[in-house]
Amino acid sequence: MGEKTVLALRVFAGAAVMGVLGDLLLRQFPWGLNVFLWLAFLVATVAIIVRLQPSSGTRVNRWMLAPVIAFGACFAWRASVPLQLMDILAILVALALASPLLGRVRVPLASLFHYFAAAVAAGAYTALGLFALVFGDIEWKEISRENRGRPVLAVGRGVALAVPPLLVFGVLLMSADVVFDNLVRSTFHINLPRLFVHAFVIFFCGWIVAGWLRSLLISNAVPQQPSELPRLFSLGITEVGIVLGLLDLLFLAFVAVQVRYLFGGASLVGITPGLSYAEYARHGFFELVAVAALVLPLLLAAHWLLRQENPQHARLFRGLAGVQIVLLFVIMASALERMRLYTDQFGLTEQRLYATAFMAWLAVVFVWFAFTVLRGRRERFAFGAMLAGFALIGVLHVVSPDALIARINVERALEGRRFDAGYVVGLSADAVPALAAHLSELKPQESRTIATRILKQWPAGERGDWRSWSWGRARAAEAVESYRAALEQMSCTGGQRRHA
Repeated sequence: MGEKTVLALRVFAGAAVMGVLGDLLLRQFPWGLNVFLWLAFLVATVAIIVRLQPSSGTRVNRWMLAPVIAFGACFAWRASVPLQLMDILAILVALALASPLLGRVRVPLASLFHYFAAAVAAGAYTALGLFALVFGDIEWKEISRENRGRPVLAVGRGVALAVPPLLVFGVLLMSADVVFDNLVRSTFHINLPRLFVHAFVIFFCGWIVAGWLRSLLISNAVPQQPSELPRLFSLGITEVGIVLGLLDLLFLAFVAVQVRYLFGGASLVGITPGLSYAEYARHGFFELVAVAALVLPLLLAAHWLLRQENPQHARLFRGLAGVQIVLLFVIMASALERMRLYTDQFGLTEQRLYATAFMAWLAVVFVWFAFTVLRGRRERFAFGAMLAGFALIGVLHVVSPDALIARINVERALEGRRFDAGYVVGLSADAVPALAAHLSELKPQESRTIATRILKQWPAGERGDWRSWSWGRARAAEAVESYRAALEQMSCTGGQRRHA
């Protein structure tokens, strides 16, 4: 057999194994240790295939597989769903950049266009790669010529092709007739609907792994990306200067109004007629976050479209963009002050915390923009922004947002301030230790609400599936067992506050 066929068969076999592992591991929810193990097996599959066939001619960005393992391990760390969604996003980015979809461009020097093109291409090749692998890369005639058991191979292909329609039609026919359903169940002692689910998970996981492995390991499986995004038109400094100049004036006018509130704080909000905390904070913070998020692509697009005709034009652009970034930082400071006031009055929530974290990431990215794009090093911007995003996700895991939210809101309750027991008890398992430790200090109705919900989520003697294990859930279970007697008492009668 040819070298390409051998490599394709190894990719196919690796995808099949990952499909079976996906069924064994990933069907169990909530996700935890199982995601980390599955991703670790995926990286191990890549390493084994590369070691068995080092002359495949591919250039795998192996170091991008490290974030895959790191963020996969985060599933076995925290139980927060928003954090896990961020982990999934980071894993998908790393998997896309691990393959040679960037062509000859190195990952640290790739532009935003290259990153976007690599992400789109990775999705397309992952979805369609199995077809190319089976019907293009594997030379079945070569296998047939070298395999004396050709009839056995044909039978195997026939059985493989027959299994999906047998499952589909079998389930439908069993649903259509009770007698036939009982006959099949008594004959084979199987649950066809459950078998169908197993087959679907195996096929789906194997499908996506086959497509990704093909784009990663088979040489020339994907075309080279262009080095630059084709520019349909460009702008002179006049057009760009007018846009940035007018925006600078708009931002300056807004900043002039906001400075008095930024330094006046809560006292100024309180004496301003018709201005409430809700109007000042809740109806302003997220709009200002949107402004900060929109300025970044605007500046990147303006820099890309600007014709590099004269060094003075570049200096003028840097000046206008620099002024806009400075004004934007004042706007962002105003937004953070709004959120501080609002949180001080109404408590901390996931939405408020993650929006603030996103603004912190934007602040870092704007500083990086000034040090790279405005200094003629645009090719380094995308990589630094990605690393800043990875770092932010890591910091959030260290902080544990749900535990932080629970602690802050419980402290507010102990001070006699507004407290939403129904909200905090709906947080993930990461918040349970903080809630259980201070539950007896809350008002009776609040402690009853929280204790009842915790006991319902963590019944006595129940041991969760090892595949869903995470450190956050393990700590929560330990805290519940430590305070179970008190929780059961409070769920029935409510707690007694320690403070009069």
